[in-house]
Amino acid sequence: MKGKSFRYLWIGQALANSGDLFYIVGLMAMIHGITGSAMLMAMVPFLTTMARFISGSFAPVLMEKYSLKSLLASSQLGKTAVLFLLLITCYALGEQEVVTVYAIFGFVFLISLLDGWAGPASHAMLPRLVDAVELTKANSFVAIVDQLIQLGGWAIGGLLVVALGGRNVIWLTLFLAMAAAVFMKMIEDRHEAAREQKGEASSLNWPSIQEGWILIWKQPSLRAIHVIYVLETMAGVIWIAATIYVYVADVLHREEAWWGYINASFFLGLMLGGLFGMRAAELIDRNIRKFVVCSSFGISIMTFGFGLTSVPWLALVFSAGFGVFEQLKAVSLQTTLQRGVSVHLLPKVYAVQSALISLVFGLSTLLFGFITDEYGVRATYIIAATVLFISGCYAAIIRTRWPEAGESATQGGGRTV
Repeated sequence: MKGKSFRYLWIGQALANSGDLFYIVGLMAMIHGITGSAMLMAMVPFLTTMARFISGSFAPVLMEKYSLKSLLASSQLGKTAVLFLLLITCYALGEQEVVTVYAIFGFVFLISLLDGWAGPASHAMLPRLVDAVELTKANSFVAIVDQLIQLGGWAIGGLLVVALGGRNVIWLTLFLAMAAAVFMKMIEDRHEAAREQKGEASSLNWPSIQEGWILIWKQPSLRAIHVIYVLETMAGVIWIAATIYVYVADVLHREEAWWGYINASFFLGLMLGGLFGMRAAELIDRNIRKFVVCSSFGISIMTFGFGLTSVPWLALVFSAGFGVFEQLKAVSLQTTLQRGVSVHLLPKVYAVQSALISLVFGLSTLLFGFITDEYGVRATYIIAATVLFISGCYAAIIRTRWPEAGESATQGGGRTV
């Protein structure tokens, strides 16, 4: 974990994540200032999800042609260029023109396409830069950094918008993307030399696109992990802003500030889970199957409690508890996946995972939004908790299908050095 390349990766990713968060806050402020429409503001996360699904689907073609380091750096450089064009467009059209909003949507889609391959490439790069025995600790550390950014970033972004204005926050994001690209370029990947090929552009390579899907379907451990991911992604949409807002108003009968308190307690739980993951990395490694099963049931219990309680302080406790169990489960599954797949196949697996989760999340948002409107927000949380309970039962039944520490998967597995 002390290697320079790992340090460059997490610093670059932290800068990129901070920039992404600030740019969303800045764009939301600009769209709200122009239109005042909540629906148009909601188009930003929708476009982001759909673009990442499309990009993630075709990411294996790029990963086969270029090194992960090049993809990470080019993603940030591409975002720098798109953000610059966005700013030029805003200056040209004016910040009070509705047409500016539709231009913003186009740029949001382009940026999210770039993110669609950056996320899988970053996840796949991590196990190349640390020793196998340090994977749990490294994943926990990266998770803590990410949650710190998420916990403080929205508040800082809001302050920056007030102090600088939405357009100047976009300028800040542009410089953060440039800095992230520099750090990504300094990474030294000992597993894969830069292999960018010059010449004619590659055509659509269907076998390359299908390889990750086929690997996940045929390898029992990967199939099991991704069934859990799909079930928990479906239920995870209960934590989006729209659902929490209804919960605070209809169940807790509190003012809007409690939406922020619940989110803060959730991210605090994620951080505590990450800290435990770092401190108890060896314990988790020895009992990684048990941690997946117990944390899956823990998430279900916390969701049931959260949905049924009308006591505000208990809601905060359940929200934090959900965060703790969610982080432990995420770190355990992440480490298991990284140990069970060759470092050369891992990028394609993560690309499939990104596309799959984006699609499931987008569709589940619509489904649970309908359930909330028709049957109330309590029903939403009870159904989500039931789905999470099913996920826990499934994890308990198939827990022997994935490797413990020191083992490797039988098909496409093992850490290829």
